[in-house]
Amino acid sequence: MKLQTLVDIQPSGWQIGYEDKILLVGSCFSDSIGQMMVQRGLQVTCNPFGTLYNPVSIAQAMLMTGIPPLVESDGLWHSMAHHGSFSQATEEETRKAVGNSIETMQRALEDATVVIVTFGTAWVYEMKDPVESLGPGISSVVGNCHKLPSERFIRRRLSSDEIEALWLPLIARYPDKHWLFTVSPIRHIKDGLHENQLSKSTLLSAIEKISNDKHHIAKPISYFPSYEIMMDELRDYRFYAEDLVHPSPVAIQYIWERFTEVYCSSQTRNEMQIQLKQWKFNHHIPLH
Repeated sequence: MKLQTLVDIQPSGWQIGYEDKILLVGSCFSDSIGQMMVQRGLQVTCNPFGTLYNPVSIAQAMLMTGIPPLVESDGLWHSMAHHGSFSQATEEETRKAVGNSIETMQRALEDATVVIVTFGTAWVYEMKDPVESLGPGISSVVGNCHKLPSERFIRRRLSSDEIEALWLPLIARYPDKHWLFTVSPIRHIKDGLHENQLSKSTLLSAIEKISNDKHHIAKPISYFPSYEIMMDELRDYRFYAEDLVHPSPVAIQYIWERFTEVYCSSQTRNEMQIQLKQWKFNHHIPLH
C-alpha cells in the first residue's frame, strides 16, 4: 500500500564532500540546511547578508562591492539590502557591520566550489525614492523593508524572464562553480494563498529557464525539489511548525536526508554521522 506521493529525484552528476567550500544564500530554508551542514563539519558560509527572500535581492547581495546608502528609522540605521540583524543605533556601527558582510560574501563567493541558492518569493518591494536606491546601477528592490511606511514602496511580482536575465550573467561570471537552486517550502501566506502559488510558480519557471540555458553556463545547473517534497511527501500538517507555514524539525530533517541521498556519497554520509555526534558532544550543557 502506498501512503505517499514520492518525488522522483534523478541522481546528481556531482557530489558534495568535505573538500568543498559551500556558500548558501537565500530564504530561511538556506539557514536550516546551512545549520545542518555546520553541525556535520562541512565548510560552510551561510547568508552573509542575513536571510533574503526574492531573487533580485539575493543576486544584488552577491554582486554588491560597496556600502549602499543607509536609512535612519525609529532610532536605528538600516541597510535596505540587509536583514534587520545588521541595523545598529549609529550610522557608523551599521556601516561597519554592512562592510564586513560584503567582504564575507565576496570572499565566500570567490572561494566556493558549490553555491546553493534558495528562492523564497517572487514578490518584491521597490523604494519609490531614487535617492534611497541601493546604489549606482543596482535595482531599487529592497531585501528588507525594516517596517518603513508602506507608501514608500511599490509592491510587484517579478516575471520569470526578469529573474533569468539577472541570474544568467551572474552564473556565467563563475563558470567553475556548481550552482544548485531550490525553492523554499515555506509558504508566504501574508501575500495570500493564491498569490503565493503564483509566486512559487514564477520561481520554478525561472529556475527551469536558467537550467536549460546552454549558451551562458559552463556546468549544468542543479535543482533540488524541496518545495515539491514538502507539498507532496509531507503534505500533512503534522509536518509543519505551530504557525502552519514553516516546516517542523522533523520535516527539515526529512528533506535534509533526501538532499544528502542525492548529493552526498555513502562515505560522506557516514562521516557526517561521526561529525554530528562530535558536535553534539561539544555543545552538550551538563545539568550540574
